[in-house]
Amino acid sequence: MAEVEFGVLGAVVAERGGARVGLRGPRHTAVVARLLVARRRVVPVRQLVADLWEEEPPQGAVGAVQTFVAALRKALEPERPPRAPARLLVTEGPGYALRARPDAVDAWRFEAALTAAAELPPGPALERLEEALGLWRGPAYAEFAGARWADTERARLAELRLQGEERRAAARLALGRAEQAVPDLDAHLADHPWREEAWRLLALALYRSGRQADALAVLRRARETLAGRLGLDPGARLRRLEADILAQDPHLDLPTDAGLTNAGPTDAPATAADLLWREAAAAYDRTVGGGARARLESAVGLIRNLAVTGGGGLEAARRHRLAAISAAEELGDPELTTRVIGGYDVPAVWPRGDDPQAAARIVAAAERTLAALPPAAAYDAARCRLLATVAVETRGTRSPRGPQAARAAEEIARRLDDPALLAYALNGVFMQSCTRAGRAPRRDEVGAELVALAARHDLPTFEVLGHLIRMQARAALADLAAADAHAAAADRLAERHELPLVGVFTGWYAALRLAAAGRSGPAEAAYRAADARLEGAGMPGVRRGLLPLALLCLRLSGGDGSGLGAGAVAAAAEGADPGADWGPYRPWAEPFLLLRAGDRPAARQALAALPEPPADLTYEALCCLQAALAAELRDPPALRQARARLLPAASELAGAATGMFTAGPVRAYLTAITAALP
Repeated sequence: MAEVEFGVLGAVVAERGGARVGLRGPRHTAVVARLLVARRRVVPVRQLVADLWEEEPPQGAVGAVQTFVAALRKALEPERPPRAPARLLVTEGPGYALRARPDAVDAWRFEAALTAAAELPPGPALERLEEALGLWRGPAYAEFAGARWADTERARLAELRLQGEERRAAARLALGRAEQAVPDLDAHLADHPWREEAWRLLALALYRSGRQADALAVLRRARETLAGRLGLDPGARLRRLEADILAQDPHLDLPTDAGLTNAGPTDAPATAADLLWREAAAAYDRTVGGGARARLESAVGLIRNLAVTGGGGLEAARRHRLAAISAAEELGDPELTTRVIGGYDVPAVWPRGDDPQAAARIVAAAERTLAALPPAAAYDAARCRLLATVAVETRGTRSPRGPQAARAAEEIARRLDDPALLAYALNGVFMQSCTRAGRAPRRDEVGAELVALAARHDLPTFEVLGHLIRMQARAALADLAAADAHAAAADRLAERHELPLVGVFTGWYAALRLAAAGRSGPAEAAYRAADARLEGAGMPGVRRGLLPLALLCLRLSGGDGSGLGAGAVAAAAEGADPGADWGPYRPWAEPFLLLRAGDRPAARQALAALPEPPADLTYEALCCLQAALAAELRDPPALRQARARLLPAASELAGAATGMFTAGPVRAYLTAITAALP
């Protein structure tokens, strides 16, 4: 039997053989977390009681802890024979201990990798540090922030993570990869401005990238930040670095053979492209100097390119984009602000934002800039870019402004006959095409136009977008052969143009294909593998809640792809994980979880409270969940509402509009509605 592995670098989870182990409820999870904090040592029962109920423990708290432990033992060791002693969550003396292997907890593996990296040369050290930092999914013991028993461990792990980030940057510098170090250090300091070592590394990285002026500006910013926030002067290393940069001390330059001896298998000498990049960056820095406008416009191009790399690049791009917009608005030039806002025309394929607050700020800036532009026709292209930005950034919100902006942007782009403008405007049209069921044919039209337009005018990222849109739309229309062709075309373009995020979406599509073919076991494994690939891809708006929703729909489809067979709701409810992060789909999962707990009255109440599904690609799937629940619970108003919403999509595969999962044919749910109505 596979061993249980625990994750605490983020929300606390347990997995066996790649499958999530349900930890029941919050108190059960707290028991696991508290025992993991103890690192295999015994925690007395009285201490567990005090920690789980930090105020006044209720009567029977000791018995409750014993009940939690018994339930956890069943979940963690389901094949243990009755009355056989537990091997993992053990009773010892006055309490309990969790005897997890040293490599079975991600935090323990992280620390071991950090320790090992300290003894390695730069190349292998960088590889170990990348591996270690990749284990983090969020703040350690995320759901226990503020719990006294967790605070010390959370702070300790957070400090180790910061050290790991800085040691990774130092390894990159030692290997001559200064440009790679700059974006991560910039983001690191945005959240942790008191880290003197990070300031020093960033300044050195900029200097070695040929950006002496920027390096000195960073050191000045470090001095102002430390003095303003902490009342401290910079330490000796920062002061010495500033003096050395001003003197252009030769020891700051990387030795020509740096990092190449013992560099490890991941390292290679600088290529012609590397050298060209460094020389061009240095020349730009010397020529442009302090020109704020030119720097801003050039930065937007870099931010745009950073976004399509995925992962940390996409997250950093979102932060830097907001900073660039704010800087442009401060200059009071609406044309410049338009170019900064509209220059970030990164194709978007998922109609749910990754950062709603940031999106709202971008929309507000775009609206302010629209109002400030002169009314002359000469500014129509600028207006089009701003309107398209509003359409893209209001995706999934049901704001009336979104569709209005999409129509206006499309009209202007067609009138101006500008292919790049039209491609971006069509992205906005696509984003606003999910307000109701049955819109897959319209999305297919948009995708087809994007493919043709982008291929004619050499717009590869929008050509990829068009293929992904058609992959989704043809899958929704049950034309899986055509969807396969578009997925393959997107993958070919992604390989040619170095667009790693494309494989995330086509990987999910491959899992959908297995589900549609009725291969439920391989489909579940493929869904989990696709979800693992999403981790660290920088797209929380896509990932959050997607895996549990996909698995719920897989079970609801009866395992054979036919959709809503006999007993499907009970099977789906039984398989629903109460401890999963359901994200925005929680309201549709809640009735299933209540059915799992045997509380049908509460499930009926939760069904009645369901809102209309969000205006995104999950619309049909969520309507089908409502239909299945309404049929199970015999709720005529909910049945009629679900039928009205689903009828326009009667010939579609539920959920396949996402290009990521399916719950089977919509027709099966409409049939169940008809059978259940009086």
